[in-house]
Amino acid sequence: MSAASAKRRSPCPVACGLDLFGDRWTLLVVRDLMFGAERFKDFAAAPEGIPTNLLADRLARLQSAGVVEPTAAADGSRHPAYRLTAKGKALYPVLAALRDWGLEWEKGTRTRG
Repeated sequence: MSAASAKRRSPCPVACGLDLFGDRWTLLVVRDLMFGAERFKDFAAAPEGIPTNLLADRLARLQSAGVVEPTAAADGSRHPAYRLTAKGKALYPVLAALRDWGLEWEKGTRTRG
């Protein structure tokens, strides 16, 4: 049994997805990566106001799960940057479906623009 499967509460794929993404912040970090955020300060500046200790934890969890990977910052600074892996990019349809659902059913929502 792998370390990841040892932490799972069941083999159900929905439950496994929720074990990684089923909190208030993780999918928002993935969303921001999809919109071009790459540095800690970019994620911290999101309008939802993720606390920095939780942001550090979520980035570490996503990296451990193979959803994000560290990369050199585009501006050449020594500060770490992050990017989505292929596994992370595969979440695009999930986030698009959540966006579409919110736009349809939650009054007052809007996309960035």
